[in-house]
Amino acid sequence: MILEHKADISDAGRPLKYILKGRLQISERLVKKLKFQNKIYVNSEAVHVNYILKENDQIRVELELEEDCEYIEPQDIPIDIIHEDNCLLVLNKQSGTVVHPTSSHPDSTIANGIVYYLKGKGISKKVRPVSRLDRETSGIIIFAKNQFAQEALIRQMKAKIFEKEYLGIVQGIPPSNAGTIDLPIDRKPGSIMLRHISETGAPSVTHYEVMESFPSHNAALLRFKLETGRTHQIRVHCQAMGFPIYGDTLYSENTGLLISRQALHSHITKIVHPETRKEVIFNAELPQDIKAVLEIMRNSL
Repeated sequence: MILEHKADISDAGRPLKYILKGRLQISERLVKKLKFQNKIYVNSEAVHVNYILKENDQIRVELELEEDCEYIEPQDIPIDIIHEDNCLLVLNKQSGTVVHPTSSHPDSTIANGIVYYLKGKGISKKVRPVSRLDRETSGIIIFAKNQFAQEALIRQMKAKIFEKEYLGIVQGIPPSNAGTIDLPIDRKPGSIMLRHISETGAPSVTHYEVMESFPSHNAALLRFKLETGRTHQIRVHCQAMGFPIYGDTLYSENTGLLISRQALHSHITKIVHPETRKEVIFNAELPQDIKAVLEIMRNSL
């Protein structure tokens, strides 16, 4: 991935570093790495970041760095690629898979599959997950192919430009067709995994809209839009409001299940592309297991 900029009259007289960090939005940390590896050019010559710009100077930054990659074993794990370009790899994650190796899941993760996929193309890159999903939640996840793209998307998350929508079936029917759940979430004392509603928790906001109701099953299909991205946020919020995610046995006592995991799917993700600076929307249709549940519920209305 390459960033380019032609200095205009307002840039003239300024140090190059000002443009790198301002106009091109490259972090201080990344600028140092780029400088060390001579990846910053003005008029085709490698220069120091204190170079004073002149009008019409051509700035070129090569963002592909030589870097020490954490070792992740390449494994032939199926990955469903929605989109791939110079800086992004967008996947439709299947339920039952972990995103990145952990002490309890050291392999057979999405990251292992990505390393295998890239190795097959002769590419060795650090695996940089931008968004994550619970093991049993399906749908869109985004990996960055370089540090610049990763940092750009993280900034969008903090600025609430990075938008995520989910579809989920809940056990119970919300009292209103739309609403906002604004309840702080914290780690549950004594548990590494569980979260709960707590006054000392981090601010957490979930908007929901009822798409369909299934009275005979006391269930509903909801669309969720997140303002924050706390661990288990939708699952904890829905449980607290009395309509837990269908199939979520971690936070409720769902019985008579028509599905073997929580019926929650990351449906739409909207971002500003780090390279083109244009808005892009990624969409992943519902997986077959959730479709099957909906078909049964619709046919028994």
